[in-house]
Amino acid sequence: MNSLVSLCAVLLSSMQGGVIDLGVRRELFIDDYLLESMGGARLELGVVRDEGAVFRFDESWEGPFAGYSTVIQDGERYLLYYRGLPKAGADGTALETTCVALSSDGIHWVRPSLGLHEVNGSKENNVILADVAPVTHNFSPFLDSRPGVPAAERFKGLGGNEHSGLIAFASPDGLSWTRMQEEAVFRDGMFDSQNVSFWSEAESRYLCYFRTWSGGGYSGFRTVSRTTSEDFLSWTKPEVMSFGETPQEHLYTNQTHAYFRAPHIYVAVAARFMPGRQVLSGEDALRLGVNPKYFSDCSDAVLMTSRGGSSYDRSFMEAFIRPGVGLENWVSRSNYPALNIVQTGPAEMSLYVNQNYAQPTAALHRYSMRLDGLASIRAGRSGGMVTTRPVTFEGETLELNFSTSAAGGVRVELQRADGKPIEGFGLSDCVEQIGNWIEQPVTWRREGGVTSDVSALAGEVVRLRFHLVDSDLYAMRFRR
Repeated sequence: MNSLVSLCAVLLSSMQGGVIDLGVRRELFIDDYLLESMGGARLELGVVRDEGAVFRFDESWEGPFAGYSTVIQDGERYLLYYRGLPKAGADGTALETTCVALSSDGIHWVRPSLGLHEVNGSKENNVILADVAPVTHNFSPFLDSRPGVPAAERFKGLGGNEHSGLIAFASPDGLSWTRMQEEAVFRDGMFDSQNVSFWSEAESRYLCYFRTWSGGGYSGFRTVSRTTSEDFLSWTKPEVMSFGETPQEHLYTNQTHAYFRAPHIYVAVAARFMPGRQVLSGEDALRLGVNPKYFSDCSDAVLMTSRGGSSYDRSFMEAFIRPGVGLENWVSRSNYPALNIVQTGPAEMSLYVNQNYAQPTAALHRYSMRLDGLASIRAGRSGGMVTTRPVTFEGETLELNFSTSAAGGVRVELQRADGKPIEGFGLSDCVEQIGNWIEQPVTWRREGGVTSDVSALAGEVVRLRFHLVDSDLYAMRFRR
């Protein structure tokens, strides 16, 4: 009930009488939340580029079964967390450890020698959790952005299985971790995957998205449920996530997190698991060194989103990341995305994917994309129109994230709620926007010049009408 009340409050605060209050927040074109009509345009998945392996799990305590990775950006420091597991069939045992690697740019990674835990007779390693099985099977941390969070709890995380329940840990620096309490904080799930949590600015509470099965126990489809908490220790009765009117699929990991440039939107780059869909032969597996238990299935990654509550939007049923060229990419439990998308350049963000699972070549790959480029509204050379639902806004300038061809362009019309163009802000008044921009102000012609000032319309109910030619529109926001 608390979760439902929270969701209703969020929705009511952003939509009154069918009008969406945008304020000054950034909106991504990843679903139909803002869209009332489209003609000659469509929602399109963004382009991701495999930048190659950036970290190899080749230390003796890591190995072919390293996985369940998380990447966190903490100021100028990036942290990569992952399970170390050199041997198959050792889930939930002392062979599992939680490790960390560090980076200053999200591209080049090093193992710090932390001296915290002895592994294989030495403390010269990057292990941050050991001998706390089954926490180390799937430990998943996050950087706590809750206002006023104590310094000793800047980082938090959960780990465990259906026998132990989820156990909570906290850390001041992301390296030295302690239990928040001895007993589990949540038990109502199967947890046989990476169970992810974060502080939601939009809902003012902690959220946890965790593994359940559609048929109960270990039957049916691997799926996702959600629970919420105000203190990270007491959690609500879970709600099973729904996926609209789409076919049920096995989702091995969900990787749901608040998108860092629009934290009211939760992004899930989930691992879609296809049990029994076999590509490799036994001879192929032997030649590649694949563990014989791990080549009868395959996986890819899909993009889902949520704006709170117990539902995901699956506007895109197609793969977001396809397995690459080479049989090594078609192995069971490979192509599993790490938790979180982080910024790695002025116009670039990255996500990371575990590849070559159950093989001596197990590694983490980096995939790059443009900022806000998870999806777009795309129109071809013949052009297209998109009209939003009624909205209100704050601020003085409308900024767009878009790209066009040399022949293409973007224009914007501001309309009254009834769809009539506002004088001075019609399509014919708008200066065509051409180029490739992350944050480009829209301008309209005035006698003797142009203006980007829309402050006179702030607080009024308006619609936006976009005219796109051979272009992609990724995001928008009104800015003070």
